[in-house]
Amino acid sequence: MSTFRTSADGLLRLVGNGTLADRIAESMGRNVSPAERRSWSRSLEVLGQDLTDAGLGQVELLVEYQLPLTSKRVDVVLAGVDPRTADDSYVVVELKQWSSAESYEGSERLVAVEHVRGPRLHPGVQVELYCEYLTDFLGVLAGHGSPVRGVAYLHNAVDRDVNDLFARRPTEQSRIFTKQRRGQFLDYLRTHLAPKSGVGAADRFLTSSVRPSRRLLAYAAQELKERSHFTLLDEQRVAYELVLHAVERARSADHKSLVVVSGGPGSGKSVIALSVLGELARQQRTVMHATGSRSFTQTLRRYAGRGSTRLKNLFGYFNSFMSAERNGLDVLICDEAHRIRETSVNRFTPKAKRDKARSQIDELIAAARVPVFLLDEHQVVKPGEMGNVEVISSYAKQLNLDVEMVELHGQFRCGGSDAYEQWVVDLLGLDGGEPWVWTGDGRIDVRLANSPEDLEIFLATKQAAGLTARLSAGYCWPWSDPRPDETLIADVQIGSWSRPWNVKSDRSVGEAPGSAFWATDPNGFGQIGCVYTAQGFEYAWSGVIIGPDLVARDGRLVTRREQSKDPAFRSRKSVSDAEADLLIRNTYKVLLTRGMRGTAIYSTDPETREYLASLVKVTRPVETSYEPDLSEV
Repeated sequence: MSTFRTSADGLLRLVGNGTLADRIAESMGRNVSPAERRSWSRSLEVLGQDLTDAGLGQVELLVEYQLPLTSKRVDVVLAGVDPRTADDSYVVVELKQWSSAESYEGSERLVAVEHVRGPRLHPGVQVELYCEYLTDFLGVLAGHGSPVRGVAYLHNAVDRDVNDLFARRPTEQSRIFTKQRRGQFLDYLRTHLAPKSGVGAADRFLTSSVRPSRRLLAYAAQELKERSHFTLLDEQRVAYELVLHAVERARSADHKSLVVVSGGPGSGKSVIALSVLGELARQQRTVMHATGSRSFTQTLRRYAGRGSTRLKNLFGYFNSFMSAERNGLDVLICDEAHRIRETSVNRFTPKAKRDKARSQIDELIAAARVPVFLLDEHQVVKPGEMGNVEVISSYAKQLNLDVEMVELHGQFRCGGSDAYEQWVVDLLGLDGGEPWVWTGDGRIDVRLANSPEDLEIFLATKQAAGLTARLSAGYCWPWSDPRPDETLIADVQIGSWSRPWNVKSDRSVGEAPGSAFWATDPNGFGQIGCVYTAQGFEYAWSGVIIGPDLVARDGRLVTRREQSKDPAFRSRKSVSDAEADLLIRNTYKVLLTRGMRGTAIYSTDPETREYLASLVKVTRPVETSYEPDLSEV
């Protein structure tokens, strides 16, 4: 864990010799901006002095603590001893250098901050959500009542300049203090922390077991029927609140507006979508969820709508709105919006509708008073997909619509590793970066396999240990229909090893689940998934076979479209070489970012295997004999 740890007394010594920012930056293991360094120096010195003035110099500070299974960081966690019970006691502190802030358009959860563009989450809400998330995920906090408390400390502000923030009733996890209330803050600290060493409490906090995250699909039904089982953090919560705010504004002002939420894999887009859907459904708003993915929609219908036809009907497709009533919905949530196509017309569309066809973006925007688009531009993997921030926002502006933009920076997949996602992006040359050596960051396990047999055996051990594991590949082999006897043909052949693709249709074939459920049904292990069935899903361990459509030559990865068996790539008139190159790279971006705990990679090309070995330096080859990892079992 890349958390900087020291006592309050130790922190002030580092402030005194001018090395505090250097020590924190060193512990984080990344480049730190001058602004971030200044923020540490200014805010942490104030907090350290307050602790020593309160007689709490031995309390431990966990600075820039990274929340488990995410890339989100908490400013400070104070670890010490409860003066009343002698149990471990923890206080989460969100430090704000704001001098002035007010409610954002009357909202209790969003605030407008002086000299800061766009709305921000109310700091009390922010720290309360951090406390809730920690309680959900850290085993050391389970069954101990409320050992975690939270405060937002606006140490540059006086009450009158942030008065709106006090309108929201505080809880034990959301108290707010200003510099004007410094005396109260010191009393608060003394109430919950004793003047004793916090070393033991900090040790237990940092070495705590992490309970498995509450996966999207497993709790989707309860998300719609009961209270939320998801904790939305920072930009996630801002996006959620902006949608609800836009709905209310559209109703009261009779004015249409649009929200665009962009973020990488695992940044929480679909969690936001389901949270908004559940809340609006509970408010009796007319709302629907739509995607361009058959697999994703069918899976949501199965799990989120289980036992309720009405709930299943909330999940539709982008091409379902060709004839929809204009503004017939309050909200249309367009999840996986990078899969929006130029038109909804397909070979099944009646001629009468073909003649009146509009762009799919126009249809989706027209269908609701508040259209919401959630997307990742690096997940465009199919010819004709055109959903990106610029296209959607430009179209909305042509219609004179208000557009709210939220960019998600957090990472809740790949072990919460932003670094791994960036490594994949640079490896594939998607943002102009250069490949670099992966040395590990302690959050995700990246491994290389020497053969498909080794890869499959390794994944099988993970599956046998109770972890979900799936094997996927680039579309470099033919895809046959099942035999008449309901058996699948092993189309993916590498040497003497072969396995079938996942089922083509939604109907099960033998024990193999339909394509929509390959990623979520335990019987999906044993077939090879393609990008269209893997996209939008996650599993503990992801095995990826890089086929001959992406190979290393002369020290860089190049694509070979002629090796692809995807029918969409056959015509160079409809898909240029440049478009095919990007789509192949995006395909592997999707496949390489499905794993929650780890990713194991095999390339069919010897030179590519050598190239990958030069870029992955800390991982072991995939094991073919299993020795249980106690941290996983």
